[in-house]
Formats: sequence, structure tokens, C-alpha cells
Amino acid sequence: MRRRSPGAGGPDIEKLAQAAADEGIIFVYGGQFRMKTLLCIGLASTVLLSANSSSGRADARLTADSRKVSAVEYLYADVSDANTILAAIDSGLLSTYGGKDRAGWEHVYTEKRGQLTRELESLPTSGLSDSDSRAIAAMQKQMQAFTGGGALFSPAAKCQDASRKDLAYPQLKAALVACFVEIGNNLSFEGGRINRVSALDLLHETSDASRRKAVFLAFVPLWQAINGKDEADSPYRRMIAGAVAAAAKSGSEITNAARDAGIDPPEVERWLMQILDAWRASSGDAMVEPWDFRFQAGEADRLLGDYIPRESLQAINQRYYRDLGADLEQMGTLYDLGPRPEKAALAYTEFVTHGRMEKGLWKPTVARVSAPYERGGLFVLNELVHENGHVVNITAIRNRPAFVDWPSDLFAEAFADVPAWSTYEPRWQRRYLGHEAPEQLSLRALYSVVILDVAWSLFELRMFGDPTTDPNALWSELTSHYLHIVPHPEFSWWAMRVQLADLPGYMVNYGFGAILTAEMRKHIAAALGPFDTGDARWYGWLAQRLLRYGSERDTRTLMQDFLGRPVSPQPLLEQLHRLKPQGPVARHGR
Repeated sequence: MRRRSPGAGGPDIEKLAQAAADEGIIFVYGGQFRMKTLLCIGLASTVLLSANSSSGRADARLTADSRKVSAVEYLYADVSDANTILAAIDSGLLSTYGGKDRAGWEHVYTEKRGQLTRELESLPTSGLSDSDSRAIAAMQKQMQAFTGGGALFSPAAKCQDASRKDLAYPQLKAALVACFVEIGNNLSFEGGRINRVSALDLLHETSDASRRKAVFLAFVPLWQAINGKDEADSPYRRMIAGAVAAAAKSGSEITNAARDAGIDPPEVERWLMQILDAWRASSGDAMVEPWDFRFQAGEADRLLGDYIPRESLQAINQRYYRDLGADLEQMGTLYDLGPRPEKAALAYTEFVTHGRMEKGLWKPTVARVSAPYERGGLFVLNELVHENGHVVNITAIRNRPAFVDWPSDLFAEAFADVPAWSTYEPRWQRRYLGHEAPEQLSLRALYSVVILDVAWSLFELRMFGDPTTDPNALWSELTSHYLHIVPHPEFSWWAMRVQLADLPGYMVNYGFGAILTAEMRKHIAAALGPFDTGDARWYGWLAQRLLRYGSERDTRTLMQDFLGRPVSPQPLLEQLHRLKPQGPVARHGR
């Protein structure tokens, strides 16, 4: 953390901190990278937390046991930082950080993790406050997820190993993810190579039907690597059986989503089907080929594509978040947005370092965003805005070290879409692009992507229900009935998302998460007014009411307190009902 002295023209930080302490307030100052201004969460964009909060307070009345827990938490924060810094280095983004190279950080990680293990075991097991007990449980759970480096979604495995029948479940998953890197980053198209993200963008924008089909068929080697010839012991079908067995012991993303929404697991399926039915009612009866689905719904992408070249993505993204009261540059967010052959085949966001209190001042979280962008366009811009929704989520957390973490997968993906969905609103387009697509075209482009996520959610839910199900037949059944897509069970074209291999069941956090997204957008608009063209209060208001807790509060409680009622699918259904029923659509031969 960097502090500016009075002689340098900056504020007297020590005096401001003391004045805040005298008022019973924790003072927050940001100083990583280019961070030179006071960060405000709440009024006028600065975070001032009550000293009575559980978030990082130093209280002389703490018991000896609580002081022990606090000391271990700061050791935990060191280990957690070393783990995420190693992952950032292994991703190729960095070679050094904080004056240390990989070997230096590996030494820190190994030494401090061993110490942390010993210290956690020495903590008392009774007589602690509820907050201390939950903090210990959170640290113990998160330690199991530490990897000591390794680039996320880019495992040290080989795609060819996926065909081996002797691989255990974790190794089989790693091999399947390697297929997305080795093959998905090198799809053959028109004598050249494109990556998976670019191919999906081309399916939205390519006007020539034969070229669209060629883009679609460029995925075939990837699908075959994932699901073979759809035989009963294909790599995917062996992997999903392993995922179901693991879920029987520790639960699945689907059961987690139900818990986070406060409903029973069967209700998840019912809500997903309600959403799919709403789309079906708005999309007419004519069937469309799978390589034409995105194009048919993506006219807004084509109308606006020329105004979003690749080099404009970051500037547009940063301008929107500044208008929302979140300055990504001042937050010190690190970006790695270009393609590389060995890079993860999807966009993701992760911590570099975790925020914490140091000497009475808040040292902010630093996040990083990784993506393999070869092209611009509205589809890609929407994804980048989504990733930076993750950034503002985790940088807003102000809590004790054990809870400076993602609230839950469901909440994280749902919240990231709260700002991202605005990119498909004409008023957003008019402000940030200088051009707009008609509302119906924009909405259909957005919700066609959302509805695919909902279909994948239902697909995985049913695969978990019966892992012997033929995935090609199931996907053909779902997409033909709800999305009016011509069945092609000869293609495993469901296998377009890395999450299906790396994190079985995770797609529910996107599809079912859309319910939470619509809920949050509706509630924020009711409380603050529309924010599609920015609102400087947005970030501070949400940080104080929703984001600052990190993983301390479960998602059900978080959403219940925020909304004042249980979560419902109704706001999302209302959005889908904004779509006017489509007229006849030209059929394409098979």
C-alpha cells in the first residue's frame, strides 16, 4: 500500500485515520498501483464502515482466543495471496509480483501454508464467538481449494489422455479442459485458425449461411475429443458419472444453487422450465438450424459490431464503470485480454491479492481479468463487462480475512450480469457506442444467450439426475422443444462451454443465476432509478448493502435482506415477456 505524505500534496492519512477512529469509524484508503484517491463506498463513493461491524475491527476488548484467531487469519491472508499470485504468474500475465519471482512466491506459499496448518490445528474448538467459529471453518474449507499455483482453466494435462479409461475423475476433468485449450484455441476455419470465443462471435455476425455452418463444424474436433462418438463410455460420459459420484458425497452446484435461492432442488428444475417456456412462447414455431440460432437472434450484434472494434473494448468498459462510481484503473485491476495458444479458453476473473486491514487502514483487493479476445463486437463487450462485474464485486468486500472471498458461485455469476445486461439496452448503446439497435432486436440478442445458459442448466441438472442419459439425445430434445432448433444428435454441440468439463453442474450459476440478476436489476432500479447510462451512487450503494460482506453471509440471507422477500423467477419472466412473439422464420435445410 502506498501512502502520500502531506509534503507531496496528498492528504495527511494518519490524521484522517485518527479522526475517523475518534468517531468510531474505520477509515479506508486505497494505494495499490495507480490508486491515489480515497475510495468511497457509500455516499460520494468512499467506504466508511462502523467500528461495531465484524469487518476488520481492532477491539482492545477482544478475548485472548479471538486474538489468536485474528493472528491466524492474517497468516491465512498471506497464504491466500501467495496462492493467487502464483496462479497469476502461471497464467502468463506476470513474471514477478511485489519484487518476487515465482520461486520466491512458491517459497512463501510452502512455508506459510505449513505454518497455517499448524496454527489452525492449535486454535480452541469451543468457547469462541459465532463469528470466530465461522471464520475458522471458512479458512479450513478454503485451504482444501488452494493449489499452490497453476494457471486456472489451463491444467497441466494432455487432451489425448481423455481417451484413457484408467483415469480417475479429477485427472479426466483436467484432460477434458486441456482439450478446450489445445483444440478450442485452435479451431480450423477457412485455411486459418480461430479460437472458441471468436467462433461464437462469428456465429452471431456471419451473414453467409454456408460460412456460418463452416464455423459451427469447426467445433467438431473439440466435440469429438470431449464426447467421442457419443458412446456409453465416452470421455464426457465417464466424467459425468464421476461428477455424480462426487456430488453424492459433497453436494453439487445444482443443490448449492437451490440452497442459495432458498428452495428445494426439484423447484430449480421447475423454474428453469418456466423460463424456457417463456422463451418458447416468444420465438415462433419455425425451426432453425443450430448454426443459425445465434445469427437469427443476433441482429443487434451485427448492427453495432462496426462501432466496437477490439481496441475499443476496454475504454468502453472502463467508461461505463466510472459512470457507475467504480474506477477500475484506480482499483489497480490487471488485465490480460489477448489470445495465446496455451491460455485458458474462456474469460475469467480472480483475485491477485485479497483486501485486508493494515495498521488501521484498508489495503484494497487487487483483481485480474483474463480473456482470449481476438475480436470486438457486442457479444464480446458484454462478456468483458460481465467479468468486470466480478471485479467490482470482490473489490467492494470489506471484512475480516476469512471472509474476503466470493459469496457463492451463484451470486458471483448473477451479480456480474447486473451491469452486463445493460449493454443490450438501446439507451446504453446510445450513450457508450453512439449508435443503438432497436429494443426488440437488442433484447432478443441478450436473452438468446441467457436462454442457452438456461438450457445448459437444465441439461446438466438432468445429466446429474441420470448420468447414463445420452447427452446428445437430451440436448437435441431440450433445444428442439424449447429453442426450436433442428435436432442434430450426430453432433455433441452442447460441448461448447469449458465449465461443462471443468466444473460439472456449474452452468446452473449462469442459467438459474439469471433469476437473481433480474431480481437485483429490478430492485436497484426501483431504489436508485435506471442505471443503464450510469449512476455515480451505484457502486457505493451496492457495496454497502450487498457486496461488502464477501463470503460471511450466505446467498439466501444476502438476497432476502436485499430484496426484503424470497427470490422469485417473476422479474426474469417479466423481462422475457418484453419480447414480442416472432413471426415466421425461414427454414433451412439440413
